[in-house]
Amino acid sequence: MARIKIDLPAQFPFNTQIPVRIQDVNYGGHVGNDAILSVMHEARIQYLVSIGYKELDQEAGTGLIMSDVAIAYKGEAFHGDTFTIAIAAGEYSAFGFELFYRITTQRDTKTITIVEAKTGMVCFDYKNHKVMKLPAEMKAVMEQGA
Repeated sequence: MARIKIDLPAQFPFNTQIPVRIQDVNYGGHVGNDAILSVMHEARIQYLVSIGYKELDQEAGTGLIMSDVAIAYKGEAFHGDTFTIAIAAGEYSAFGFELFYRITTQRDTKTITIVEAKTGMVCFDYKNHKVMKLPAEMKAVMEQGA
């Protein structure tokens, strides 16, 4: 069976913490895959705010839309865990970039990797509903953190 391979960057300039909520836990007693995507979305919003942007940022001249996602599950997470989500930007193109995620938790003084993931982000004009170019200023801000 083929497995997704995600080449993570060496450095992650942004970190945030998000506790696992009871609604994140599925019938198997661990955090569900749908909850992981939701946690990634929250972390992405926090990352963008930290660099001065929003997903629906008309002031900056562009919004963002997620074009794809790849998630490799590495371990289980449970209610009571607190995720540390590390994010880095890279693989820039004329119209977007990739965001890379490493989600870990601490248990018994051990760091456990829960997820490695990436999302393809495309610059998008929500008013005219079309793809647009990645603003040079936005790319420069993300590259500073790399």
